[in-house]
Amino acid sequence: MDKRGSFTKTFHVDEFQKNELQVQFAEDYYSISNKDVLRGLHFQLPPHDHVKMVYCLTGEVMDAVVDLRVGSPAYGTYEIFQLSADKANILYIPKGLAHGFYVSKEPALVMYKASSVYSQDFDFGIRWDSLGIPWPSRNPIISERDSNFPPFHQFASPFSYQEE
Repeated sequence: MDKRGSFTKTFHVDEFQKNELQVQFAEDYYSISNKDVLRGLHFQLPPHDHVKMVYCLTGEVMDAVVDLRVGSPAYGTYEIFQLSADKANILYIPKGLAHGFYVSKEPALVMYKASSVYSQDFDFGIRWDSLGIPWPSRNPIISERDSNFPPFHQFASPFSYQEE
């Protein structure tokens, strides 16, 4: 950072290939959300499941991912990450993980890269409050769609864990 601002590289094909990560992305999109908004927990069902790369260009979010891959040692558990413009960090989300975030500093502009094109017929989610994720609020601003997803224990996962 200097008096002009900052410059951040969000993707480098050689680094991804070196780490055997997905390098073909089919779609980019972004959301702008106000403080206390919770989006998620979302994913695409097979055969339209995808890898996602997520980062926050303005604001700050508490990001959560949940392992939905049957047979995974982490199946049904979550990990939490703080994404922000100040940190300029990026989250790589493999296939078979649900994703959601809570806006802690507004406005939050969150960018997504996805390895497959969005398919409404294969778009799904699990309830945000069904896994004990310590969201900053028990009363977030949430869409009707997100609040009507089934809880995790009622979700029959089509994802399976592939040992590397």
